[in-house]
Amino acid sequence: MKRLGLIAGCGDFPLLFAAQAKAKGISLICVALKDEASPKLETLTDKIYWLSFGEVKKAVEIFKSENIKKAVMLGGINKRRFFKDRPEADEGAKAILNFAKDRKDLTLFKAAALFLRLHGITLQSAVMCLKDNIARKGCLTEKKPTAAQWEDIRFGYKIAKRLAGLDIGQTVVVKDKVALSIEAIEGTDAAIRRAGPLGNGDVVVVKAARPRQDMRFDIPVIGVNTIESLKEARAACLAIEKNKTLITDKQQISRLANQAGISIVVI
Repeated sequence: MKRLGLIAGCGDFPLLFAAQAKAKGISLICVALKDEASPKLETLTDKIYWLSFGEVKKAVEIFKSENIKKAVMLGGINKRRFFKDRPEADEGAKAILNFAKDRKDLTLFKAAALFLRLHGITLQSAVMCLKDNIARKGCLTEKKPTAAQWEDIRFGYKIAKRLAGLDIGQTVVVKDKVALSIEAIEGTDAAIRRAGPLGNGDVVVVKAARPRQDMRFDIPVIGVNTIESLKEARAACLAIEKNKTLITDKQQISRLANQAGISIVVI
């Protein structure tokens, strides 16, 4: 694969993928969401087009003009914009909304994949360029979870897995087998920060993938921002799921967590 489309939202995930793809000699044509995607993508892609939320038809036209047959869709979208900005939807966006029976993330992702496929563009999994960033079972930090924290991890994992299966969020924060916060529309970092004062620190954060995770869509990711949120919440431990979670920079994240006295374990 020498030429690929990239549909980029917010966060570090699109940047990580673009850097790895560039290193592998893949030419990237990027459609980036205004006010969401990072300007750093300008230097990591061959061409970049900045579109407003809802300009789906224009994105398809760009890919067709660039002879793009395969694409990846990475990064988040601030769903609060649905209610705050009321973005105008073009014909393509309206078609996706018509395909979707509800507004859950996975439903919308699948509807977008169907719409793109109808126009000759197949969505791929980004994992093809990020195999070294997949979390493998074990402890990533010098500090390991205590016995009590392992109890919270097991308790939280069951909740997080069901939460992800309901397509509400991927993260739950617990302490002493009490769920302090669950991730919803506000996102992982906000859910972590909200839980810190509720548990008076030393909270345990658990992040899980969907029960049947489609690796093309919304893969769980942790990055530097995750560590900063953990520090702000005075969290004691982070648990993530093996083989289904991406780590943006393992060495940096391990170093930052070690400095903060936070344990990170892959289960």
